[in-house]
Amino acid sequence: MSETITGPLQKFVSALPHARALGMRLEAVREGWAEVSMPYDEKIVGDPETGVVHGGAVSALMDTCAGTAVVSHPKAGVSTATLDLRIDYMRPATPGERITAVAECYHVTRTVAFVRATAMDADRDRPVATATGAFTVAK
Repeated sequence: MSETITGPLQKFVSALPHARALGMRLEAVREGWAEVSMPYDEKIVGDPETGVVHGGAVSALMDTCAGTAVVSHPKAGVSTATLDLRIDYMRPATPGERITAVAECYHVTRTVAFVRATAMDADRDRPVATATGAFTVAK
């Protein structure tokens, strides 16, 4: 991981109030690709009986990771905003486990960047959720 890419992107993630509140951490980044994780926390549980994390927290994680992938892409610029994000929830995240999202910015036009993302817990073979999205490109 290049220090020239990592430093500004760590600041990008940590500058987002929701990312700080959810304890998100930039795990890895390279051009057009990012990995961001979020710890399990009882404050973000959506179902107290099962201990499953609320889907909104998973959505915030995937959106943040996707945006980070966009700003790490050399053709996308230094800031972005979500235009569209479709999330398919595959299964509940395992209570007590850290959730990690990986995202790839796979195409950039003059005004829009396109991203695919996956969220998973320790069972990386069975995604918690997948997402596709479109983000602004700042020139």
